[in-house]
Amino acid sequence: MKKVSILTFLFYISFYTISVAATFPERPPIEKKNIEEDTVVLVEVEGNSQEVLSRIKAQLPKGQVRKIFNTLFTGFSMQIEKKDIALLEKLDGVKRVDPIRTYEVTVDESVPFIGGGNVRGKLDEKGERLTGKGIKIAVIDTGVDYEHPDLKKNFKGGYDVVDQDNDPMETTKEQGLSTIHGTHVAGIIAANGKIKGVAPDAEIYAYRALGPGGKGTTEQVIEAIEKAVEDGVDIINLSLGNTVNGPDWPTSIALDKAVEKGVIAVTSNGNSGPNMWTVGSPGTSENAISVGASTPPLNVPYLTVGSKKREIPLNIMVGSKPWTFKRDYKIVEAGLGREEDLTDIENKIVLIKRGVIPFGEKAQKAMLAGAKAVIIYNNTPGSFMGGLDQQIEIPVVSISKEDGEWLLEQLGKKEKNFLRTIYRKEEDQIASFSSRGPVTHTWGVKPDVVAPGVAIDSTIPKGYLGLNGTSMSAPHVAGTAALVKQANPEWTVEEIKAAIMNTAKPLQDMEGKPYSPHEQGTGRIQIEKAIYAETLVYPASIGFGTWTREEARQTREVELTIKNTSDITRTYHVKPPFIVPDGVQWKVPFSVTIKPNESKKVPVTIDILPGVFQSGIHYGELIVEGGKDPVRVPYMFFIEEPNYPRLMAFSFEFGDEQGKYRYELYLPGGAEEVGIVLYDPDTFQFIDYLDVKENVDRGMLEVEIENIELEEGIYKTLVYAQKEGREDLIETMIYIGENIPLKEGEEIFTR
Repeated sequence: MKKVSILTFLFYISFYTISVAATFPERPPIEKKNIEEDTVVLVEVEGNSQEVLSRIKAQLPKGQVRKIFNTLFTGFSMQIEKKDIALLEKLDGVKRVDPIRTYEVTVDESVPFIGGGNVRGKLDEKGERLTGKGIKIAVIDTGVDYEHPDLKKNFKGGYDVVDQDNDPMETTKEQGLSTIHGTHVAGIIAANGKIKGVAPDAEIYAYRALGPGGKGTTEQVIEAIEKAVEDGVDIINLSLGNTVNGPDWPTSIALDKAVEKGVIAVTSNGNSGPNMWTVGSPGTSENAISVGASTPPLNVPYLTVGSKKREIPLNIMVGSKPWTFKRDYKIVEAGLGREEDLTDIENKIVLIKRGVIPFGEKAQKAMLAGAKAVIIYNNTPGSFMGGLDQQIEIPVVSISKEDGEWLLEQLGKKEKNFLRTIYRKEEDQIASFSSRGPVTHTWGVKPDVVAPGVAIDSTIPKGYLGLNGTSMSAPHVAGTAALVKQANPEWTVEEIKAAIMNTAKPLQDMEGKPYSPHEQGTGRIQIEKAIYAETLVYPASIGFGTWTREEARQTREVELTIKNTSDITRTYHVKPPFIVPDGVQWKVPFSVTIKPNESKKVPVTIDILPGVFQSGIHYGELIVEGGKDPVRVPYMFFIEEPNYPRLMAFSFEFGDEQGKYRYELYLPGGAEEVGIVLYDPDTFQFIDYLDVKENVDRGMLEVEIENIELEEGIYKTLVYAQKEGREDLIETMIYIGENIPLKEGEEIFTR
């Protein structure tokens, strides 16, 4: 038997509908695998947790309890043999069992843009300036450089979950792959020095849940959330996440429970856009404020070729020089960026394919060979955000696979091998990388709002840097929540969330078309309007769920709470959409009168004849009038089962023993069949099924495979899931064999 080592070359999720029967050859009968390997799981219990634990220990004496959770998550993490998971799930008192997942960390101009500068001169009810003073904010991230001069006086403590000590400093080079992420996030919230954060007098508490390289687990994130709640913080910021679009993932549940305990939770929506259904946990938390990324005022570079009308947007990589060219430059292809590919590139722009070699190494080699700039195009559909592990003195940018392949087509045309850069002034556009909703299973609207997340300057250890991502958007909202709470200390968590959502600015794309609720939530945050909101309406967005076309006419009702925070009595009207399509009727009260500082619940009923509608997503907004400004409440519903991805979050890991490996993937709605198929990477000829399973329940699937008898080499891999006549696909590459075939000095990274 060959030794097996598996590595994910293309760790980017792409899904689309295919026909499994037409794509895959007839598969062999399903064989049950023998699984005998330890794994770490989260066990949620009900009833007396000690009694449940005693029963578990009696049945699974080899199991080892790792961490006990009591604040938000009633249960514990436990190391057991994988074969014992089924037994564990059946024991009395065990509510659910979830595998551990890995998380990644998925100002000066942006803060004034959202109104931060306008409120600093204004006072709260105690006569204090609105700067977040007295508000405790937990940054659950990679740690914080609390010695940074812009953060030193705001830092008040925290905890290092990774090293289990009281020193939540960012990872240094001596400890492993160093990090900067948490310090950057903290600066956006509360920097108070050379740059000013949104709430420059707020108190920062750092909880290091992600270690070297910005990696951490579900277990660490939940422990950090629990410690923050126990420490009495007012606000939690989580600029992290995975690609699991499920409302009941443990981190999402933990945030929901934190909110129930009176803590404002803010989390990034994810950087896997622009497709629908790309929001990941904990951005799927119902009660948290999930934040997408929009653009502050920017001079955005686009590339054009010859007389072609196509314009290619550029994503500047972290650590590179900005793209500022004002003249045309010749473009040449350089394969994967190996030394032998980098010939005759002096004073030219180099087009390199993503993969095999780290971004920084590709750029460094091209720079030393005289390149003017480097463009790295994706090796899977869509665009991506990237960073360099070293400073590069030339511009390095990323573009989508589609744009990269189009550029390659132009290189054969002599008159079209020069690139021209044009610049467009843009603001309030949704970033292409910003993950979109909705949330699977509940069909809830996410994100809740958007905030600036492109080219955001903030603090990093020993300096400052501009970064992109929804990780940068979330702390803008956390800082905003601090200002709203300081100005309105009597408001509840739900009311503060409503103030931020109700007053957001609705955004439109470049063609003037409004973005949908699952792209922008209610819009881009506006700090001053949120602080002084005189009407609060919640829930601030509504998901009505799904209907099938065969259903008879039926109604569904939600209750909106309207609170009058002004000092005069107001009469409100709830107005359905002005243009109502056939098949929909709305029932709302004619009016409701509310005294100062009081609230009332208002029933809103939607009456739908499903057969009139086309299958798919339908959305609009209700308008609540009567206050100083009208309040928009987006709504959404689906006709027929939504076309969400049937699988996501696929990854490979080495097994604990030689010759074994494991894979895992998330099935948002379960699957009638799920499998992994191997093909020859050059000819695309079918080779074998690596694994196939049938009738798999909704949730995370973890499987171990061994005894693979295949030739050593790289295989094109298609992972599929089928349910109710629909099949979705993830395409990647794996390597099977004893030694990874690399040239001297090369490494393979999964980014």
